Amino acid sequence: MKYWACVILTLLGTQAVFAAQPATASAADRAAAVKSSNAFAVDLYRQLRTERGNLFFSPESISTAFGMAYAGARGQTAAEMARVFHFTLPEDQLQPAMGALLAGMNGPHKGYQLRVADALWAQEDESFLPGYLKLVETNYGAGFHRVNFRTSSELVRNTINRWVEQQTNHKIRELIGPGVLTPATRLVLTNAIYFKGEWLNPFEKAATHDEEFHLSTSRTVQTPMMHRTGSYRYYDGGSFQALEMPYAGGDLAMVVLLPREIGGLPALEGSFTAAAAARWMEDLKPAPKVILTLPRFTMTRQFELRGVLSRMGMAQAFGREADFSGMTGEPGFTISAAIHKAYIDVNEEGTEAAAATSTVFSATAVMRRMPEPPPIIFRADHPFLFLIRDLHTGSILFMGRVVDPAE
Repeated sequence: MKYWACVILTLLGTQAVFAAQPATASAADRAAAVKSSNAFAVDLYRQLRTERGNLFFSPESISTAFGMAYAGARGQTAAEMARVFHFTLPEDQLQPAMGALLAGMNGPHKGYQLRVADALWAQEDESFLPGYLKLVETNYGAGFHRVNFRTSSELVRNTINRWVEQQTNHKIRELIGPGVLTPATRLVLTNAIYFKGEWLNPFEKAATHDEEFHLSTSRTVQTPMMHRTGSYRYYDGGSFQALEMPYAGGDLAMVVLLPREIGGLPALEGSFTAAAAARWMEDLKPAPKVILTLPRFTMTRQFELRGVLSRMGMAQAFGREADFSGMTGEPGFTISAAIHKAYIDVNEEGTEAAAATSTVFSATAVMRRMPEPPPIIFRADHPFLFLIRDLHTGSILFMGRVVDPAE
């Protein structure tokens, strides 16, 4: 069998936009696609939690990149991918649904930036099925670039890396390392997602001070801690607290899941399932006064996903028996690498929007002033889990954890 290589790269940071409009999809199909992506997000987090230190990735980016690959998968390869990514819709409904979600993310936004871009980098003398190219262009807006891996793999690597660097405003450099692309490479699929949001209710920089962050019950580090008192949506989960911090525009929010105990993150991660996460999001309710403390943090994380996705159940896609004949008309492609890189910077900056209020508890029914409930203390001075989600679709765009904000 002729050995071809397919590299799927996912990364954070771009400002490109779609050139094509995807087919329409029903609300039910879009909801099913979101449910699939969120289930995969939690599954992947549960696999990656064994990594040491801070963690950050974009399940939306990974699902999108592999959605393009899934469009060309057939047989057992497609079945394994469907199970791992929780794809439940028929192919002719799934791809338009994913395309519709991506088009929504690339639409006009007020108060924040959210952009997604996709590209295919194909060997110049390789033949691809017109139907496959049309599908990824229509639903993913993927640009198609002819290159020469056969004789200039290092030149192509530099070309793609420069494209990545330009799209990420120079935040991500040398994504593809030496030797990843070879003369056997025939196709590289890239997906990029970029988000920049300002807090609906910003932190005052003057209120930020260096304070202790508890790495464990016996170890601390000094790190800048931000402070704000205000109204937020909040949930008391008993052994943990959940707080929703909206971004300007009201479409997206960060949700912080904070264990009560300093060493409680492993137990929280153990209880973190897709069903539990959905329930916790539904249980968030307005709280009139929250005293919030949150560390500033910045992190960049990179993963080679081939091993973890194989362990999750899609090993054939990375082996010699892989069937991606939906791309070329014959089997021959195998995924030789799956690289994901993500960047996040959380700080005080933001734009305060008008009427940023939650429901206020009052006592007009009994005609007398009731005492205010005690404020909620939400002090994230020890390891916590967080995610960034679309409040309209429920889609988890990014997720991770902070175990050391000074790392």
